Amino acid sequence: MTIVAGIAPGKPDVDGLSYAALLARSLRTRLRVVCVVPGPWPTPLSGGVDREYAAYLADAATEEVAAVRSLLAELAPDLGSAGVEAEVVPAVGRSVPGTLLEQVAAADASLVVLGAGANGAWGHVVVGSAADRLLHSSPVPVAVATRGFRAAPGTRVGRVTVGFRGDQASAAALARAAELGNELGATLRVATFGVLGRTMYPPEVRGEDDVLEAYLEQATAAQDAALAALPADAAPVEVERVVSRGRDWAEAVGGLPWTPEDLLVVGSSSAGLLSRVFLGSSAAKILRHSPVPVVVVP
Repeated sequence: MTIVAGIAPGKPDVDGLSYAALLARSLRTRLRVVCVVPGPWPTPLSGGVDREYAAYLADAATEEVAAVRSLLAELAPDLGSAGVEAEVVPAVGRSVPGTLLEQVAAADASLVVLGAGANGAWGHVVVGSAADRLLHSSPVPVAVATRGFRAAPGTRVGRVTVGFRGDQASAAALARAAELGNELGATLRVATFGVLGRTMYPPEVRGEDDVLEAYLEQATAAQDAALAALPADAAPVEVERVVSRGRDWAEAVGGLPWTPEDLLVVGSSSAGLLSRVFLGSSAAKILRHSPVPVVVVP
């Protein structure tokens, strides 16, 4: 198994590097950090300008790789002793997500990791432009860190929470989360989020509350059924079932207790292409309000 972590040109990604190191350490697997660097002009220019520019890019790529390698050693000096084979490599490409998908295919990677975008709430998942494209097209799970994420050396994932809607797609996500939890040696929490939203009824009528309660009751039964359907060798050793209600997604997601050793798994929309991540509306809302790093699975 290989994890690919993406670094955009000129943007040392502390959030993503720290998260990638945490996952690699927890899974005891290879980590390939890819620094995406721009390539030379496709056609020669007069006066040797293109050769000078190519030399400049080569020097810049060398400096970028050295800086990221030093940053990774600072953030996770224990990777070698933890049995993690880590490397930092350059990859030429004009599109960060496109280049990362090429790297995922070349390395036969099982997971691609990105840091949070620069503009958004501290301590929450912020989807940048590269992550946005990967969250709608990646053939492998996509992990996105929270803004400002840091994991101390030696830290491992302790609990996997999976967002569960009660449909077939979320049952598949639960199965992958259970598998991931077993690989990580982490406990599993199955969470259904109930959002009341804006009521369409006068205060004396509890129609929308009744609809929400019925949905949560059905989803709780579906949790039990999905867990019971897991193969014996994939069943989690320890599992917790929870339901969190809220007037909006921020209240529902934030209403659960979270720790620095948590990660959240959400399934992509069943409306997406087969075997591709395609972030649906509910998954996008959960992701946007998550206070812990997220893994989105096809």
